Amino acid sequence: MPMKNVTVTVDDPALEWARVEAARRNTSVSRLLGDMLAERMRQQDAYAQAMRQALAFEPLPMGPAPRRKPSEGASI
Repeated sequence: MPMKNVTVTVDDPALEWARVEAARRNTSVSRLLGDMLAERMRQQDAYAQAMRQALAFEPLPMGPAPRRKPSEGASI
């Protein structure tokens, strides 16, 4: 997939964290940010798919709860 260059503005503490994290992962800040964005996109896509699947389920019919008498000695 072709890559595009972008300019990102961040505050100094965030940039320092990104530099340290990129060095820790032996990668560039650019690659780190690209990977983080791609992962976030995958997470949101997976969440949206799971939500669509969950909402597609038909609810189970619920009848009245069975009535039980309290057992001997039970407090009410």
